[in-house]
Amino acid sequence: MHPSKASAAASASVSASVPSAPLPAPTRERDGQWLLVAGGVLLGTIGVFVEEAGQHPLVTVWFRCAFGAMALLAWCLATGRGRELVLNGRARWVACASGVLMVLNWALFFAAIPRTSIAVATVIFHIQPIWVIVFGALFLRAAISPIQWLTTLAALAGLVLTTGLLDGAAAAAASNSSQGYLAGVLMCLGGSLCYAGVTLLANTQKAISPYAMALWQCLVGAVALAWAPWALGWPPLGAAWGWLLGLGVLHTGLAYVVLFAGMARLGLGRIAVLQFVYPLTAVLVDWAVYGRTLSPVQLAGVGLMAAALWTLRRPGKAAASAG
Repeated sequence: MHPSKASAAASASVSASVPSAPLPAPTRERDGQWLLVAGGVLLGTIGVFVEEAGQHPLVTVWFRCAFGAMALLAWCLATGRGRELVLNGRARWVACASGVLMVLNWALFFAAIPRTSIAVATVIFHIQPIWVIVFGALFLRAAISPIQWLTTLAALAGLVLTTGLLDGAAAAAASNSSQGYLAGVLMCLGGSLCYAGVTLLANTQKAISPYAMALWQCLVGAVALAWAPWALGWPPLGAAWGWLLGLGVLHTGLAYVVLFAGMARLGLGRIAVLQFVYPLTAVLVDWAVYGRTLSPVQLAGVGLMAAALWTLRRPGKAAASAG
């Protein structure tokens, strides 16, 4: 989910396009680290808001887009970034296409959470940098080094272990879910593919600021899914509205602003490491709130995926993976 987990190339675009105050280098880096950690921790709680809202995934996505668009628009106008939101020509079409893919990504991710768990869905989703590399090789003729091939295979092996399909963890989880564990895994993989497409599209129009891209994605989702609550049902008055409001204001408006500000203050190496705060937080939150834990084999898979993806996202590898 989320803009915070773009590829190293997307992170470079953020760093290049977001202005920041002239701070001393150590202070700037320290602030950037805390901002990225705060954003990652905040995003790691998304699953709780989705589960507690208890709505159809498409309804949940619509509320996130609607509330997120209002929060981002208010922030952009309050900080004088309104002109960034005006897109023309190809940039507008790219923003709309990325919005469609982002909506699909969110819908699949939200649908996968109750079928698997917050931890499993979030970790599997983070395989998306692998698809960026594969798509780049297939469609953009990007060169892939032997090390990239090895780390790609290692990440995929870690993915298989994380699903729990090899050690019975999936069967145990499936017994507690009536909605289909394997279907949830496939949904999350589909969501990661959609997000990889968002990353590649964003890299074709680097002149679009990350704030404008995020807002356009929310606007596209709000318009495209305006029918969802009418057809699938509005949430009852009460707590559900609060959880949905949090998804838009906290996990879209506030999280995007915090993460983009952090990325603008750090190099790609630090960003690559700190991006794993999100899945780590999701694993801990799932355990603390719902008592769901990963098996030793799944934890080993998470570690293997993290090591492989960190290797791919190091500054030395970023240029190669960007194609």
